[in-house]
Amino acid sequence: MENESAKSQTLKAILGLRGLIVDGELIPGTRVSEPLIIKYFGVSRTPARMALMQTFEEGLLERHGKSSYVVRAFSEEDMFQAIEVRGSLEGMAARLAAEGKATPAIIAEMQKCVVELDDVVSGVTQATDQDAYVKLNDQFHNLLLEASGSQIVERGLKHIKTLPFASPNAFVKSLSLNMPAVKRILIMAQEQHRMIVEAIRYGKGTRAQALALEHSLCATRYLQLLRSMESEIPFMSKNQKVN
Repeated sequence: MENESAKSQTLKAILGLRGLIVDGELIPGTRVSEPLIIKYFGVSRTPARMALMQTFEEGLLERHGKSSYVVRAFSEEDMFQAIEVRGSLEGMAARLAAEGKATPAIIAEMQKCVVELDDVVSGVTQATDQDAYVKLNDQFHNLLLEASGSQIVERGLKHIKTLPFASPNAFVKSLSLNMPAVKRILIMAQEQHRMIVEAIRYGKGTRAQALALEHSLCATRYLQLLRSMESEIPFMSKNQKVN
């Protein structure tokens, strides 16, 4: 129970910190520390530290000195391109899996994950459901990568996930998974999970690739929804960079 509570606190801190950055409450160059996260989200030191490490790995923070972090400058275009590149790599993973790299055991694990996600998506009503969705969604995408049997794709995805919002689970606290508009995105994403597994099972490589690329656009829709709900999100202009 303690371990689950710690995981829940960590997720709360990660989602919250992402939200502060994307909503513009923490502008580029702002120093971010464990005490700040503890103050905002009421978590203990370990979840605060894990949130710092996770958002740093996602490319939302950069190191400042030996042990501190600052908010990294990035553009809206950076985020959309990162999502598209991830989709292209996962599309390649799905095609390779369908063309014979996926073992029956991995396909069975993917199907089991889809069934478990069905239960979560059909009843997203509270924070624990969000925890379950994040865990199972990560599991599905990791299994897809394993099914490809490609170390090259694995290395590419590992690198691209260090860019802002390229992770399959780049959610923020301000957009609850129980909001109707978000729920519609989840339902669409879940049906794509199911179709990707079916395409892999029946050896339809081109279809599996196209579905995985389309699936990544759910992250784009989520990000667009986040932007539409904010009166002003202080991203830089489309191509502007901070020196």
